[in-house]
Amino acid sequence: MPISTETQHDGLSILSRFSEVRRFTEYLMEPLEIEDYVVQASPDASPMKWHLAHTTWFFERFVLTPFSPAYRPYDPRFDHLFNSYYETVGKPFPRSARGWLSRPTVKEIWGYRQYVEEHVEKLLLDNSTPLHSVWPALEIGIHHEQQHQELMLTDLKYNFYVNPLEPVYRECASRQARPNTNNSFEWETFDGGLVEIGHDGQGFAFDNEGPRHKLWLEPYRLASRPVTNGEFLAFMEDGGYHEVSYWLSDGWTTVRREGWRAPLYWEQIDGEWYYFTLSGMRAVDEREPVTHISFYEADAYARWAEKRLPTEAEWENAFASCKIKGNFAETRYYHPCADETGGVESVYGDVWEWTASPYVPYPGNTPLEGALGEYNAKFMANQMVLRGGSCVTPASHIRPTYRNFFQPDKRWQFSGLRLAEGC
Repeated sequence: MPISTETQHDGLSILSRFSEVRRFTEYLMEPLEIEDYVVQASPDASPMKWHLAHTTWFFERFVLTPFSPAYRPYDPRFDHLFNSYYETVGKPFPRSARGWLSRPTVKEIWGYRQYVEEHVEKLLLDNSTPLHSVWPALEIGIHHEQQHQELMLTDLKYNFYVNPLEPVYRECASRQARPNTNNSFEWETFDGGLVEIGHDGQGFAFDNEGPRHKLWLEPYRLASRPVTNGEFLAFMEDGGYHEVSYWLSDGWTTVRREGWRAPLYWEQIDGEWYYFTLSGMRAVDEREPVTHISFYEADAYARWAEKRLPTEAEWENAFASCKIKGNFAETRYYHPCADETGGVESVYGDVWEWTASPYVPYPGNTPLEGALGEYNAKFMANQMVLRGGSCVTPASHIRPTYRNFFQPDKRWQFSGLRLAEGC
């Protein structure tokens, strides 16, 4: 759980939160063999070894280096190897080449993590440390590691998928029977009007989530749950991937170039659809939310259904008061689940939901000063916003104002859609 305002500057409380997140990363790595750590099957999917090192580099670079004058780097060369994209602090190693690095070894990377953790602990328990100054950077580092926990699972899934042996990461946790057996949905109506969205400054948020601001919404309706596999299959069977009228121009170009005819990880075997999951290959469950689709596919489906995607303002306005509960990484299921309620009480988790909104700064937005200003602001072009979190997002990492973003052709994330329409 996040640290409360009252205790966030207490060294032991901060250390407890830091350690909790670091231990969950270790848990995610437990099933892996040494060979699994180095694979990079796509420029988008980084090796596990790199994730472990980069999240450690973040604490070394942005916490220990500025706030611990006596700190000496574990290996100064790591500052180049594990810098992702921070040009203002050095030259990053190319993303597409991360899988080339057999050295440093996995053993060395685990040693690096332990070394940095020990120095963070020493810093936090040093009575002379101004914790109120350290906490902002450390808190970003904690949430940064949670982002990478999600990326570890999405990247590992793709890295395993390209292997003809179809490796199993973990056998999924058992799921209870789902009471909403017909998987129906309702339209929820929202009045719109002059509304406010964006983070209000209370508690943690990334700099791209604010400031809170007013905007006008026309009355609208949202589906009470995401689109399911069965519904998306109907789109496929109706020629959805072959009818140009459903597609944006760039989306249609991508479909033809990539040969898409189903979501990522789907395969047709003896006339039946199966998909690859982190617990192996299984038959497609038509009740579950469709996932691993691009913005282009989500938009095309919405056009086929004679609906549209919601804007991110509509999404946040509708669901800001809903509790953060649902199918997250902590369930250890790592796969979207069929709807259990038939209502909007559980709108978080399962799949990130594409919106119709481009990723741009809010009015009056100001990036963080220094190198951390590169965290979000420089990506505000040619990307679309997703909301809600997924089955591999840590629950304590998500908020109603959280803005995820990817290029419109990306689909290796657990991304789906929810339909919208005007009133």
